[in-house]
Amino acid sequence: MQEKPYFCPNCRSNRIKFSVITSYSQSFLKDALSGNITEFKDPDAIPEPEPTIQCLVCSFTGNELRFIKQAEREPRMNTPTTPLY
Repeated sequence: MQEKPYFCPNCRSNRIKFSVITSYSQSFLKDALSGNITEFKDPDAIPEPEPTIQCLVCSFTGNELRFIKQAEREPRMNTPTTPLY
């Protein structure tokens, strides 16, 4: 994952709440007659060329580059706040 800001291209309100979706493969053996699972192997991560990101506000899912490009198109400006009280 890249160390760049994200911005959801769908809801266009979320810049902070995201999750990374990863895929795993897990092998197992079943008994041919009863159908009972007899052995589980450890899960192996399936390598992906680019992470899949999900917005935790609207549940939109897409590749990481879509979220990064949206943040580059609409950058967040740092505005100084000075309280008047």
